[in-house]
Amino acid sequence: MTDKVFVDSNVWLYLFLKDDEYKFKIAEKFIYEKGNNNILVISFQVINEVTNVLRRKGFFESDIRAVIEQLSRICIVQNYSKDIVISASKLREESHLSFWDSLVVASAIASGCCILASEDMQDGQTIQGTTIIDVFKKE
Repeated sequence: MTDKVFVDSNVWLYLFLKDDEYKFKIAEKFIYEKGNNNILVISFQVINEVTNVLRRKGFFESDIRAVIEQLSRICIVQNYSKDIVISASKLREESHLSFWDSLVVASAIASGCCILASEDMQDGQTIQGTTIIDVFKKE
């Protein structure tokens, strides 16, 4: 069965920046394995966060455009909607998530993702059928 997997910006940043060899290898393996067997999903927020950090790290705009094209080719991009923003507000109230994390979770839920890969949230927490996994968590 093919699942939808939402990939947060931190996973992509370790992949593109390659500044932490250990996390780069984990991100690379995760994206490769999940991308071959599942549908990868991101949101425009993820694209914005990734490109903002890449720009601050000195990437040229042409390279940033190439990243945007690559992400758009290999992932479904979940658009914002009023329902997602309202859902994010409810999640902040119920789950005490940050503003940005709640938008990521709401986008993952709206996309029908069973997994949300993120280093920034509670590993193993399930919210409305979407389970957060920290792919970098050391056993």
